[in-house]
Amino acid sequence: MTSQFPNKKKVALPRYQQIAVEIAERIVENRYQVGQKVHARSTLASNFNVSPETARKAINVLVDLEIMDVRHGSGAYIASKEKAQAFVEQYQDVQTIQEIRADILESVDRQQQELDNFSELLNVLVQQTKKVHHMSPFVPFELALTDEAQHLEKSVNELNIWQVTGATIIAIQTTTELLLSPGPYAKFSAGNKIYFVGNELSLQRMNNFFYPSDPH
Repeated sequence: MTSQFPNKKKVALPRYQQIAVEIAERIVENRYQVGQKVHARSTLASNFNVSPETARKAINVLVDLEIMDVRHGSGAYIASKEKAQAFVEQYQDVQTIQEIRADILESVDRQQQELDNFSELLNVLVQQTKKVHHMSPFVPFELALTDEAQHLEKSVNELNIWQVTGATIIAIQTTTELLLSPGPYAKFSAGNKIYFVGNELSLQRMNNFFYPSDPH
């Protein structure tokens, strides 16, 4: 069966997140029916050629979004086609955001006079991000670093960001460029903006990590 969702530029999401989106699409297409039991090990792991652990992570994403339901001692079941539809639509919005980011990178590589376009695209990115934050687990949070921030001029590796906060750094905006997927030796400086993915707890921990005295 041909998917009703057109191919778009694909975001380099972790495999379990890609599977979560694909399962939601199959629910919308009625390839998985509401109430149907789905086996992580025998069905998903086999269909998507991944480990059972990766399949279980995908199910956990869908359970968090109330698209699937895990019944103790019984297994995982499809719970809501409507929420699957909403998730797929939000995912497509995220794809649009990623395309905007790609346009920003292209504008950085072009001539100096195109920096106005860079600024406009970044503003659109921020507004789109705020619009869909509450619906999708894949949209990045943003944190601005001022002179008052802690841990300045230290690297991602030195600070053990993921271990301490649960956040995954996906980009660092400096005064001159947007660094996507910064390596472990990328440093945080005053004036930077950090883009990261995680849950609301990760957002709180990132704020507390860089601004421990901030009441917010």
